[in-house]
Amino acid sequence: MSPTPANIEDDVLAIIAEKGQVDRARLTPDARLADLAIASLDVIEIVFALEDRFDIAIPFNANDARQEFATVGDILRAVEAVIGESRAA
Repeated sequence: MSPTPANIEDDVLAIIAEKGQVDRARLTPDARLADLAIASLDVIEIVFALEDRFDIAIPFNANDARQEFATVGDILRAVEAVIGESRAA
């Protein structure tokens, strides 16, 4: 069964909270990762965890991960886009 948008968002936020060690209540779409003290290495770990969770490959530059994903919403949109592409294929 494919994850629903609500399930996707819930899982993405749970992974960001866990890997970034941030209170989930602070994770709004416009929350900047830098303001949440989520380091570049944390972003890479978040992406890897999301790829494992959803069995997807999220295209990103590991050398510039925090620039590429500046906000919580950036990460969520990237996951939704990849899942949407895999469903369409």
